[in-house]
Amino acid sequence: MYVYDEANNLAKAIQESKEYLEYKKAKESLNQNLELKQKIDEFEKIRYEVQVMAFQGDKESEEKTLKLQEMYNMLVQDAKIKEYFDIEVRFNIMLADVNKIISESVKDLL
Repeated sequence: MYVYDEANNLAKAIQESKEYLEYKKAKESLNQNLELKQKIDEFEKIRYEVQVMAFQGDKESEEKTLKLQEMYNMLVQDAKIKEYFDIEVRFNIMLADVNKIISESVKDLL
């Protein structure tokens, strides 16, 4: 089916994109440094908790959000972590843009 062929082509294009390749390389490099990986894993865990709490309207999310911001400010003092976060943001922006393009194409149905 044509749509599935195009979806597979898009998946391949994403995997060949500069953003994907840089993010993959940064992740692999990060995974080799246990200390940095643990710091980022802890940050990601708290970020997820904050997102869930905010989605549920939990007022305690404000306190965790402040903790998350403090943690982020501390983490980005490390050049390797800052670079990782910057690369991650570029990758996520690309994915968001692709999702927006697809969503726009069917917005008249939603």
